[in-house]
Amino acid sequence: MPDIELSREQTDHLVSKIKDYFEQELDQDIGGFEAEFLIQFLAREVGPYFYNRGLTDAQVLLNEKIEDLGYMLEEMHKVEAG
Repeated sequence: MPDIELSREQTDHLVSKIKDYFEQELDQDIGGFEAEFLIQFLAREVGPYFYNRGLTDAQVLLNEKIEDLGYMLEEMHKVEAG
């Protein structure tokens, strides 16, 4: 899996969200620098789990659609043969 790279805008948005979370939920102030390090840590250590889950979910959905397509093709053959 390639490293997760975020744009400056995405990073700034996440920094704001993390700072708000720490302030509101944990009653602690966290600086932007610390929040960026937390984002990097989460991307490196937790990101692969979410990435893999996304791939698994996409594979399940794709398999369902392929199965549906197979049924549709089978129905078309029945109509033509009849």
